Amino acid sequence: MDRSSPKPEAPPLIVEKLSHAFGRRQALNDVSFEINRGDRTMLLGLNGAGKTTLFSLITRLYNHRGGSIRIFGWEIKRKPSEALARLGVVFQLPTLDPDLSVAQNLFYHAALHGLPRREAAARIEREIERVGLTDRMHEKARTLSGGQRRRVEIARALIHKPKMLLLDEPTVGLDIASRQFLLDHVGMLCREEGLAALWATHLIDEVDSAARVIVLHRGRILAQGPVPDVVRDTNSASIRQAFDGLTGERGE
Repeated sequence: MDRSSPKPEAPPLIVEKLSHAFGRRQALNDVSFEINRGDRTMLLGLNGAGKTTLFSLITRLYNHRGGSIRIFGWEIKRKPSEALARLGVVFQLPTLDPDLSVAQNLFYHAALHGLPRREAAARIEREIERVGLTDRMHEKARTLSGGQRRRVEIARALIHKPKMLLLDEPTVGLDIASRQFLLDHVGMLCREEGLAALWATHLIDEVDSAARVIVLHRGRILAQGPVPDVVRDTNSASIRQAFDGLTGERGE
């Protein structure tokens, strides 16, 4: 059977037995999980747990040697273009061009995906309205606050209508209100539009009881599933207590 071909109703993401090393340092070790449509999954781990390495493998910034990654049925190593076209990504570091306007940043992204300008304009208008920044469309990205730039990056990630979002520590350095807006917005996308989201974080208070969680520690998955199940299975009173017990370290 050709595992590189898409399957009907294939899950947004299947990672199987994924390992990766930098020289002698093992960054990921036999990592396996699956994300389904509508899942809002929090990848929870301390700094250095392997979260960014995992995202770099999924987005093909690094080439994995052991294991497999399938996005909507496409094996990423064999069909990278088909797989990556179905993802929207918000990287940890800011990626907007500060000297371009918000609109120019968004139209540039749309052009990379081959969208005709009229269609791109309609999609941009919708996404930028949903993040509440219509009035800033023609201002340079450098004039925006950190939280506003993140809103633009999420809007940009949705312009080509992906069915899955990857967000790598998207709230780092943001104030409480900005963090909550992003959490609520992504939650709405998953709940109302069936989008799948994988959200990497080291902040335990971003993991609520309605989410799924993957606890990643020193390159290994220690627990995964709906938050209430992980709390119950670890005989804990909260996800914070569960995380501390699983890892032997206190989370933030």
